Amino acid sequence: MRQRIAVIDFETSGITPGRDCRATEIGVAMVEDGRVVDRFQSLMNAGVWVPPMIEQLTGISNAMLKSAPPAHRVMRDAAAFVGETPLAAHNASFDRKFWDYELARLGLARRQDFACTLLLSRRLLPQAPDHKLGTLTRWAGLPAAGRAHRALADAEMAANLLSHLEGTLQRQFQLADIDHALLCKLQKVTAAKVKPYLRELQAKLVV
Repeated sequence: MRQRIAVIDFETSGITPGRDCRATEIGVAMVEDGRVVDRFQSLMNAGVWVPPMIEQLTGISNAMLKSAPPAHRVMRDAAAFVGETPLAAHNASFDRKFWDYELARLGLARRQDFACTLLLSRRLLPQAPDHKLGTLTRWAGLPAAGRAHRALADAEMAANLLSHLEGTLQRQFQLADIDHALLCKLQKVTAAKVKPYLRELQAKLVV
């Protein structure tokens, strides 16, 4: 049995959230027992200008955002959709800061930790050519969910990767129940100590 986890992805107008840099799209893929069971996606108009380079990367234009629902409404709906479900993202440090910033504008605060499929893949899939989401998706033979750098497609690919990582833990270390807390602990273990850490955990479960 695998715990239900909300995998999120933001497209944004820049790198660091602030007055002139905001989220432009959010996607959430709910994954449970190795498959995506629910989804949330919306463009979000925060009144910011999207630079041409980012518009070209994401395909999200300033014209598209003009007709998008306001950011505060989208984030309120996204927060309600996620609720208390544990969170994950690929390169979670990026998505976490936008999630926290947008929630703070609503007077809300995150209670859950983020599991990071980038950190986890570095520890569990060291043989991969690199640990970009697209590379890992192709290398592991996972489904391509749509255009890269669109929020829901990236969230679904990260959700599929998360399920693959959980399966890797189950197959290699016979860990029957993979919960979010274990993933968050594992991503903090140095790569060299991952196998000893998991073998010790496995031994405790056998005893």
